[in-house]
Amino acid sequence: MNKINSVAIIGLGAVGAVVGEQLNSVLGEKLFCVVDETRKQRYEKNGIFINNVRQNFNYVTPEELKPVDLVIIATKNLQIEEALSSIKNGIGSETAVLSLLNGIQSEREIEKLYGAAKTLYGFIIDLQSINLSGNITCMGKGKIVFGEKNNEVSLRVKAIQQLFDEAKIKYETPENIELAMWKKFLINTVFNSLGAITRSTYGGFKFDVMQDCARKVGYEVIEVANAEGIALTKEMLEDDIKKNLTYDPHGKCSMLQDTEAQRKTENPYFCGTICKLGKIHGIKTPYCEFLGELLEGTELVREI
Repeated sequence: MNKINSVAIIGLGAVGAVVGEQLNSVLGEKLFCVVDETRKQRYEKNGIFINNVRQNFNYVTPEELKPVDLVIIATKNLQIEEALSSIKNGIGSETAVLSLLNGIQSEREIEKLYGAAKTLYGFIIDLQSINLSGNITCMGKGKIVFGEKNNEVSLRVKAIQQLFDEAKIKYETPENIELAMWKKFLINTVFNSLGAITRSTYGGFKFDVMQDCARKVGYEVIEVANAEGIALTKEMLEDDIKKNLTYDPHGKCSMLQDTEAQRKTENPYFCGTICKLGKIHGIKTPYCEFLGELLEGTELVREI
C-alpha cells in the first residue's frame, strides 16, 4: 500500500468528528462517515458542528459502504461489536483497520473478526473536545499514536503517515506501540475514572487528595501491567499527573461527559479490565475494584 486514497470512519463523537474534519480537508468525498439510516437523515438535516462550524461530511450507511484503504474506528468500547459489523462492506483485500478506542481490548476484537494482518494498533491522546448533541467544542485536536503490533514501519504505516501529514493530523509511531497503549490505558483508568466519580474537571487534580487517589489507583494498574510484561513505571504516572495540570482546568474527561449526560461509561474496560487481569495474575486491586463498583452503582441507580 503506497497511498491511502479512501477512508471510512465510524463514530462521529468528540473523537471521530474532529479526526474526520481534518481528513475531510484532503479526502473530500473519499472520506466515508459510516452511520445508520436514522443518523444519516439527522446529520444531513441538522449537521455536525465543530467550534460552531458545520461539517460537510459524506455520510453513508453500512449497506452503502464499499471497500476502502483504511477504516478508522472512533466509537466507544460499548459500541465495538456494532461498529465491527457496520464496517464489514468496507473491508477489502488490502484494507487496514485502525482503532482509536480507549483501553487494550478493541484490537483483539478486530483481530478475531478480520484477522491480525488487517489490524493496526492505535489510540488518540491530548484531544480536548466536548460533544453536546452534535455541537463539538474543540480546544485541542490531539495526536494519533499508531503502528504495527510488531513495531515494523511498514508500507501501510508510511502511507498513513503521509495521509496524516497532508491532513495536518499530529501523529506518532512509537518504538513500542503496546507500551504506548498501556501508558494511555493508565491515564484512562486513573483520570477518567476518578474524574467521573468525583465530577472533577482537569483542574481538580491540583489538589493533593486527588493526586493521592490517582497514585493509589495507578499503582495497581502498574503492577498488573508489569505482570503482563509491560514496563509501566511510577515515574510515568507522576509525569501524567503533571501533564494533567497543563490542560484547560475547566476541561472534562470523556467519562465525566458521559456521566453528566447519563450515558453508560467505559468503566468495564478500565477498572474492570484491571480487576480481571489482577485476578488472573493473583494481584489484589482493591482501589480499582471499589472505584469500579462506585461507577457501576452510579449508573444503576439512575434506572430507579
